[in-house]
Amino acid sequence: MRKLELLSPAGDMERLKMSVLYGADAVYLAGTSFGMRSFAGNFTPEELPKAVQFAHDHGVKVHVTVNTMPRNHEVMDLPDYLASLQDTGVDALIVADLGAFTLAGKYAPKCERHISTQQSVANYECATSWFDLGAKRVVLARELSLSEISCIREKCPKELEIETFGHGAMCVSYSGRCLLSNYMTGRDSNRGACAQPCRYQYALMEEKRPGEYFPVFEDEKGTYILNSRDMCTIDHLKELMDAGIDCIKIEGRAKSAYYAAIVTGAYRHVIDDIQAGREIDKIWRDEVDHVSHRVYSTGFYFGEPGQYVENSRYIREWQICAKVESCDENGLAVCSLNNKFKQGDELEIVGPDLRPFPIIAGNMTDSDGNPLLEPKTPQMKFTMQLPRQVPAHSMIRRNVDLSAK
Repeated sequence: MRKLELLSPAGDMERLKMSVLYGADAVYLAGTSFGMRSFAGNFTPEELPKAVQFAHDHGVKVHVTVNTMPRNHEVMDLPDYLASLQDTGVDALIVADLGAFTLAGKYAPKCERHISTQQSVANYECATSWFDLGAKRVVLARELSLSEISCIREKCPKELEIETFGHGAMCVSYSGRCLLSNYMTGRDSNRGACAQPCRYQYALMEEKRPGEYFPVFEDEKGTYILNSRDMCTIDHLKELMDAGIDCIKIEGRAKSAYYAAIVTGAYRHVIDDIQAGREIDKIWRDEVDHVSHRVYSTGFYFGEPGQYVENSRYIREWQICAKVESCDENGLAVCSLNNKFKQGDELEIVGPDLRPFPIIAGNMTDSDGNPLLEPKTPQMKFTMQLPRQVPAHSMIRRNVDLSAK
């Protein structure tokens, strides 16, 4: 069985820290240029060295996306940018453009070159060709089945690493190469600014043919004919490992730090259980239902995932109440408030390498030591008595349905 690397999203420093602390083997992120997620926080030239240092201090690699298709006026900036990434200590560059790939080999030769899913690598000849050019890894097209991936693994050089997406949002367009956002909103999806028009509600009307209808609607509300499900493969990680996949990627640089932490932690524990030959603790499968998500599928690994046309709402059933900044051996925790709650509420605690467990909100005091029944001010610091010591960066949450209406 090949060792499976867990690659987690890092949209900004907070999300990077949570991915790292909750068990990622590597994180992927972007600088302020040439990345495909312009609405994530991303990292300035001043922030990136700190991010790399934090990750490396915890034994975690850093992959930087340079996966837009640069235009003529942008190419001149690539050599200096790539060299700066190497100087910062970045481990790998994720590229899609052949010119950017070539420049990365010249100006950042110490960085591994990974071929982005934007290249739609879908067969072993294409994968091998990239390897022959100097690629260390290919991120396969999301539209491949597990049997197709097994064939690629079998027919490609064993030194070529294979990465696939394992969890998160999916795009209705082939490997994410879409122009619908450009046409409808002027925001270029291939330059990190997608407006997600595939999530809009549509109805089909033929203006000059009254009485002729195309049956795309589900009910009187219309239909979401382009809406895609989210991917979740946590129940099939053993099969992905057996297929020869080297790295599984969690989508979500634009999602919350809570999402990055919970999904990373869940996949980390299941991967470790499988590789150690232990029985999988079912609580980790339950954890991926504790984050904001759309209806899940297994992507294309086992056949067509099918569209979900009822609505494009997120399922949001859990809310973060507070984050634990520190906690002593007696369970006295210093916390910062995210959302209101009060003493006596039923809550849960989850943290780095911590199996989630329920609590009843206990005694609290404000920063002056005064008793507190209900912290109300966002980000306020307070102390709370917990049943036992928990790690810093643990989170206190509660079950509350916040699904979009």
